[in-house]
Amino acid sequence: MKYNWQRIIGLFLIWAIAGLPLVIAQEMGNGTPSDQEGPGEEETLPIESDWKGYTPTRYSPGDKTFVIAAGLSVPLFFYGPAGFLDNKVSLGGTGYLSYNYFLSPNVFIGGELGGSFAATLGENMLYIVPFGFRVGYQLVTGRFEFPFSLTLGAANQGYLDEGYFGLFVKPAGALFWRFNPDWSFGLSTEYWWVPQWVSDSSKNSYGNFLTINLAARYHF
Repeated sequence: MKYNWQRIIGLFLIWAIAGLPLVIAQEMGNGTPSDQEGPGEEETLPIESDWKGYTPTRYSPGDKTFVIAAGLSVPLFFYGPAGFLDNKVSLGGTGYLSYNYFLSPNVFIGGELGGSFAATLGENMLYIVPFGFRVGYQLVTGRFEFPFSLTLGAANQGYLDEGYFGLFVKPAGALFWRFNPDWSFGLSTEYWWVPQWVSDSSKNSYGNFLTINLAARYHF
């Protein structure tokens, strides 16, 4: 009898030891989605590789920028009804301030106030102070931003005792590097078309300038 009880106790211990790993494995698997959900109901969680090709939109409608720029003004050529005119204007300085409002991640509108000065061969000064409405489109690649704009407005022009107020047109392109969320820095180039229409059409003239500026842009 004693021998039978020993056999029973031994068989029970063998069964308990052999079945313990299976019980532990079942308990550990109770919290996994595959054990709780039926076929076709497994939850798909995002993994890091799913986001490698994703670039968030940097600009949203309502975003604004303020730009301050200063640089060099290069007189290209002047022409009138009789053809090209003598270029008596030397290199000068220029600068502008602009405010931009984004209507979409790429399209913006705004206003601009600028100015330039340059000496002539007679050591007199030519002043041009333009202002106007601007519209533009911007491309973004990584930290690099490429805004292109067109400004339409008017310019006050002064030379000696003479003055003129008339149309001003400026297409422009720029390259900015985004330094941080608040500031970006870059280089901008603009083409100034500055016509002068007077009562005697034979004396009409059209000034053409190229400006190159270092620019800083504040984002808010």
